[in-house]
Amino acid sequence: MQELDNCLSLGNPRAGSDSSRLNGNFAAIDFETANNYRSSVCSVGVVIVRGGEIVDKFYSLIKPEPEYYNYRCSQVHGLCAADTEDAPVFPDVWKQIEPLIEGLPLVAHNKAFDESCLKAVFRVYQMDYPDYEFHCTCIASRRRWPGQPNNLDVAAARCGYFMTNHHHALADAEACAAIALKLL
Repeated sequence: MQELDNCLSLGNPRAGSDSSRLNGNFAAIDFETANNYRSSVCSVGVVIVRGGEIVDKFYSLIKPEPEYYNYRCSQVHGLCAADTEDAPVFPDVWKQIEPLIEGLPLVAHNKAFDESCLKAVFRVYQMDYPDYEFHCTCIASRRRWPGQPNNLDVAAARCGYFMTNHHHALADAEACAAIALKLL
């Protein structure tokens, strides 16, 4: 959490409009998938920020749907079928997450990916999607540092947060929270 303190910047040129949207209150979320289907979430990390401070964290493995891993995805995050064979299904995991994020906007480093994963897995389990408000730290980093790489680890390092476990859902959510505190 000390790394997040390095990201707080009162002199942030973006602090006006974006800060007023989030007001230091949001949930950073990250999914990893088992295969090319967005519904195949196999892990989730969530970091709850209130008043500009981390107040809670959540991580869980998830039994993916469809339940198989492709080589490429496993190479990225290191998870395989043996890791999630006894994991809970998404609806059971979401029951734990939902009260943590109630009333908060969601933030992801690649909103297009994480939001589509969430919508896809809600569809697969025939759950009613509550149309969560999503913000994107990847887009914010492109605006702040045009023409520069905006990968999660690079953008986080620019905020003073140095990742040690990239592509672990909770580590990625923590890095996303650090970027959001700086840029949104």
